[in-house]
Amino acid sequence: MNIAVLGCGRWGSFLAWYLNRLGHWVMLYGREGSEHLAAFQKTRTNGLVTLEDSVRLTSRLEEAVSFGEILVISIGAQSLRALMKQLSGLAMDGKTIVLCMKGLEAETGKRLTEITAEYLPGVPTAIWVGPGHVQNFVRGIPNCMVIDSNSDAVKQKLVKAFSSDLIRFYYGTDLLGNEVGAAAKNVIGIAAGMLDGLNKTALKGALMSRGTREIARLIRAMGGNELTAYGLGHLGDYEATVFSPYSHNRRFGELFVRGEPYGELAEGVATTTALLRLGAQYGEELPICKAVDSVINGGNDPNRVLSDLFLRSLKMEFRQ
Repeated sequence: MNIAVLGCGRWGSFLAWYLNRLGHWVMLYGREGSEHLAAFQKTRTNGLVTLEDSVRLTSRLEEAVSFGEILVISIGAQSLRALMKQLSGLAMDGKTIVLCMKGLEAETGKRLTEITAEYLPGVPTAIWVGPGHVQNFVRGIPNCMVIDSNSDAVKQKLVKAFSSDLIRFYYGTDLLGNEVGAAAKNVIGIAAGMLDGLNKTALKGALMSRGTREIARLIRAMGGNELTAYGLGHLGDYEATVFSPYSHNRRFGELFVRGEPYGELAEGVATTTALLRLGAQYGEELPICKAVDSVINGGNDPNRVLSDLFLRSLKMEFRQ
């Protein structure tokens, strides 16, 4: 099978490496001038994965799209709309899109499949979400992930094509819930990092419990299945997000409360804005998202905000 991976950052390059291992023909696309692509063109490695010579490299989007029967997309969520505008001008007949990214559009609160459908209506689209870090996968440490789509046929095709001893895939049954849950776990990751930075790591248990309930209620209000929040797309991804030293969002939160700079993408920052927009739209309180936002964007004292969130309010643990 011919697969084009659009996006040559850490996760995109891993996907090219992984799919090539499975015997697929793979082309990895990066924008003209991309430092990541330049590194692969020069040395075939980014320090985490080394690509076989059989993985083709290109900076021409049209070439990548023409090559791939399946287009695997791994870029920042806030850049998806711009990419979709480009793809809408290319021949997309017979293509299947797989979104391997976790986020929501900050300005609109839209899910990534909604943005895709705006520009490419009728093109089959799926998401690939769940726990896993490149650093673990390349060491042979396996994990479980989810593929979800509105099309059962697409899910079956992709699970068959992508499964291996390294990644076991489950069939998702709630596209909305898995998209929202996968995006929201990054906000929980930022909150976890803040707790680490404030030496309040013991509160991560409370964060995990309350965070899952918060997102489950939002998913239900949006029309999804609240149980999806307890699956691999959200709660199942907490180990890789709330505890792992490889988590960008956790590390961002930790350094933020310490007043130290962090140069990597923390997708959860934009996702926080999107989730609060959705919470207002659907009438759901999102106290953890609100707390993270008040620290990052409101300039409030993180120690006071997080103490108020977990230690001072009196309420029932569960409510309908």
